[in-house]
Amino acid sequence: MLIEKVIDNINGQEEKCTKNIEWVELDWEHLSKRILRTETTGKTDIALRIEQEGPLQYGDVLYEDEEKIIAIRTKMESVIVIKPKDMTEMGKAAFELGNRHTPSLIENNEIIVRADHTLEPLLEEVGVAYETTEKRFKQPFKYRGHSH
Repeated sequence: MLIEKVIDNINGQEEKCTKNIEWVELDWEHLSKRILRTETTGKTDIALRIEQEGPLQYGDVLYEDEEKIIAIRTKMESVIVIKPKDMTEMGKAAFELGNRHTPSLIENNEIIVRADHTLEPLLEEVGVAYETTEKRFKQPFKYRGHSH
């Protein structure tokens, strides 16, 4: 099946959907790709040739008929959720992550980064609480260019 455009977005409405949802599960890096061949969770072969400007988003609907919807979601991924208890710990964690140029998201007073075995000893040394878990990212990390 060739898909050339996004027709809707169901982010946050998945539970209310009465149709069967087949997901195209992508790594967050692939959300910015325009040409891609993959398979849905229902084993439907998909070829993407998208011409829109921005990256694909979690919940983007690629196909819909009377029975099913085919939509985008990110794959489950190992993450470290850093839980600073005060501004001092937040500053220490942010400094160390920034010094390493680690892409991160801040949500609900937590810092979320992709799992990296070298971060755990660093966080232990700095003394900031964290946990490892799995999560689906709903947006791609943004890399900001810089020079030294």
